[in-house]
Amino acid sequence: MIEPAALKLKLKEQIIQYLNLKDLKPEDIKDDDLLFGGDLELDSIDSLEIVVLLEREYGLKINNANEGRKILIDVNRMAEYIIANKTDL
Repeated sequence: MIEPAALKLKLKEQIIQYLNLKDLKPEDIKDDDLLFGGDLELDSIDSLEIVVLLEREYGLKINNANEGRKILIDVNRMAEYIIANKTDL
């Protein structure tokens, strides 16, 4: 089982990679920074890329927008969702 801190770091690295955020480093993203409507200034296309990230990297599918709004809040919430739903970490 992966440690939550290690998973959060990995998620930050993946977000930077998938969204091509070349100016950011993982340490620039706080665990509780809002992904949307916050300093990161991500948009709806970015949210689709993060959904793809979750499916490709973790085999987790977000089936509707309401579910996505509850999960894609910040890195903390994404990590909690992965830990709760992924059995082979």
